[in-house]
Parts: sequence; C-alpha cells; structure tokens
Amino acid sequence: MTRAFRVILVLSMLAALALSGCAKATPAPTATQPPKPTSPPAAQPTVAPTPKPTPVTKTVVIGFTSSKTGSQEVPSTGQTRGLELWLEQVNAKGVTLPDGTIVKFEFKTYDDESNKERVQQLYTKLINDDKTNFLISPYSSGLTDAAAVIAEQYGQIMITTGAASDATYKKGYQLVFQLYTPASRYLTGAVDLLAKLDPTAKKIAIVHENDKFSTDVVNAAKAYAESKGYEIVLFEGYDSGTTDFAPFINKIIGAAPDAIMGGGHFADGSTFAKQMYEKQVKVKFIALLVAPPELKFADIGEAAFGIIGPSQWEPQAAYSEASAKAAGIQWYGPSVADFVNAYNAKYGENPAYHAAGGYAAGLILQKAIEDAGSLDTAKVKAALDAMDVLTCYGHVKFDTSAEAHGLQVAHEMVYIQWQKDASGKLVKQVVWPAEGKSADAIYPLSR
Repeated sequence: MTRAFRVILVLSMLAALALSGCAKATPAPTATQPPKPTSPPAAQPTVAPTPKPTPVTKTVVIGFTSSKTGSQEVPSTGQTRGLELWLEQVNAKGVTLPDGTIVKFEFKTYDDESNKERVQQLYTKLINDDKTNFLISPYSSGLTDAAAVIAEQYGQIMITTGAASDATYKKGYQLVFQLYTPASRYLTGAVDLLAKLDPTAKKIAIVHENDKFSTDVVNAAKAYAESKGYEIVLFEGYDSGTTDFAPFINKIIGAAPDAIMGGGHFADGSTFAKQMYEKQVKVKFIALLVAPPELKFADIGEAAFGIIGPSQWEPQAAYSEASAKAAGIQWYGPSVADFVNAYNAKYGENPAYHAAGGYAAGLILQKAIEDAGSLDTAKVKAALDAMDVLTCYGHVKFDTSAEAHGLQVAHEMVYIQWQKDASGKLVKQVVWPAEGKSADAIYPLSR
C-alpha cells in the first residue's frame, strides 16, 4: 500500500465518522395512550312544569240608595236599571288587574224613600255595616248633596248621576265626581249651536219660569251669551202655572230677537211653544227647557216642529269611536246601539237619559279602576282626575281645581229638535253637539 493510498483511506474514514456524527438522531416514537372510555352523562333530574297560579277573584262592593217610593221613584227606577245592566255585563268577565286579580262587583242598596234624612242614614250604614268600596249617588240633586257629605266624610269615592246642581261640587270635596252636565250649562250649548248656525245672529230674548232651577239655568245662559257678544233684548220670568203667555209674546215681538230661550217645565213649556206658534212669532231659533225632550211634546202638533230642547242623553246620539277619533278623545265601552239594544232586551223598552246616566256611572267607575290598575282609593281618584273619555253616554271629564273639584266639565247637553221623517211624522233628532248629532238642525224656522 502506497503512502498516498493510506492517506486517502484515512481521510475517507474520518469523513465517514464526521457525517455519521452530524446526522440527526431520530426521536423515539411516543407511546400513544388508548382513549379512556367515555362515561355516559349523568341523568339530570326532571323539572316538573310550574303550575300557573289560579287567578284570585276579588269582589268589590258598590253601595247606593234608590227611590223605590216617593217623588223620585220613576227617574230613580230608570237610573237603577241602567246600573243593573252594567253590573250584569261587567261581571260576565270582570276587570283584570295587572297582578292577575279578577275583580267582580256586587251591589248593596236600600230604598231611600226620596227622603234626604234617610239618605244620610243609609249611606252611613252602607259604609260602616256593608263595607262598601265605592259609592254611586241616589237620584236628584237634593238627595245627592245629602249623600255626598257622607262619602267625603268617610273617604269613599262617589260617582254621582241624576244630579245636575253645581253647588255640591263647590264645597271642597275631593272624592265626589259628577256625570251630569251641570245646571249652569243647560242652555249654554244652545248658545253655541246658534253661533254655529248663524254667526250674524246677535239678539236673544229669554223668558223663563220663576222657579229656582229655571232661574239658575237662564242666569247662567244670559251671562254666557253676553260673554259671547249677544245682546239680551228681553229677560223676564213668569210664575209657575202660567197658562197665558200673550203679554210675554207681545214683548218678544216688540224686541224682534233672532232667538228665544227659556221655559221651565213640561206644562208651561208646551203651552208657551204652542202660543208662540199660534201667534206666528217671527223668530229663527227657539230652545226651551225640559218640555221638548218629552215624547208628549209632539202632542202640540205643528207647534212642536223646529223647537229645540236640552237633554242629558238621547238614544239618537251618534257618539262613536269615529266621532271620538275626530274629536281627539279616547273611546271606551259599548256603542250607543249596543247599549240601547241590550237595555231593550233586558227591560222591553228604550232607555231614557236617567238609565243612560246610571249605566255610565258604573262604566266610568270600571274605566277608572282599569286605568288605576288598582282598587286603592287614591289611585282610582287619580285615574278619575285624569279621565277624558267619550262613551255611549257622551264626553266625560272632571274639574280638578280646588274650587270645583269633581264638577263635570266636558259632558254636553244633547240638544234635540223636533223634525219630520219621510212620512211627515214628527220625530226627535239630535242636532248638537256636533260629535253626537243625528241630523243637521233646521234653521231658520219658517214662520
């Protein structure tokens, strides 16, 4: 072996050793652990569905007296019938409060015999012995005034109906709420209607019965008309029982008014209207108290045609959801037709305004409880204070001032006018207010 060959051999061996030392060591494979068997999920306990709580039903006691005897028997009976119809309807479902409580209603009532002293005894008994929650008034301003002081004294809310006097609501009461249009506004709507029909009419003659009711009404109408710029060209009263109106008619003719307003009650109002027709008094507009809304007024024949009279409510009143929307007022309750049909089905006759007032008393209390979401007196009072609603009975809103809290400020007298149907028969039509009218007023009168 040559020396050169041995050198090459040594270098080759060194190179081989170097290469083997530089080669990366292959990592030993990691032993793979077999997957542990998965345990089945633990069974979850079954949760039974929560049973819905059974609604709690609460019975609210409403107390009132009615005149089953005495001078107020007839109108009081109508008022009570209206209330009974409302009770039947509201209890079909009840009122559901926000907490799920279903409220049903029950009446406690006694015969007040049209007696003011008995009214105070009975309302005290209703509150203390019968544990009433709310009260409805008796019929008539006098009996209501006697009952209102008891309601206020014992802190119970009273909805009054059948009571038009303003005075009760100017005694500082906070819990007595009036549904009827006050006596002071019996004829103010007639002034508004005249203004709507004829802006050029400026002269009004007022001739009225000299009793307290009629005098209060015309004094308020006179002040209202003068505030609107009218001239009262004649303002005279006649004694109750007057049958000869010739002296007053002669003065009316001499004053040449655009409109005549006044009257008193049925007998004198009917006679006054008849004698004005017989004398062919040239006047464009006549509005009289009490007599015209009575069906018997049509017995004076052609003399009734065109005569206007104020009423708290009439079945022809066209209050509706649409008229409420047009007036920007919330609507509540059944339509006029539904109320009239339900009353007719129950009692076999059309409701008069006394019945409508009774029905509305229950309906407004129901609305206040729903708005309050509570039976708490303070919350229901707040709901009544805030109420502004149109129902089948008309517009309802209460004065909230300290001077006249609870006085009705929105409900308007419905003004009817005797017109003729297609067959020439005399019929009543509601001509005011605009949202409740069933026909346009005939104006001017053609005499």
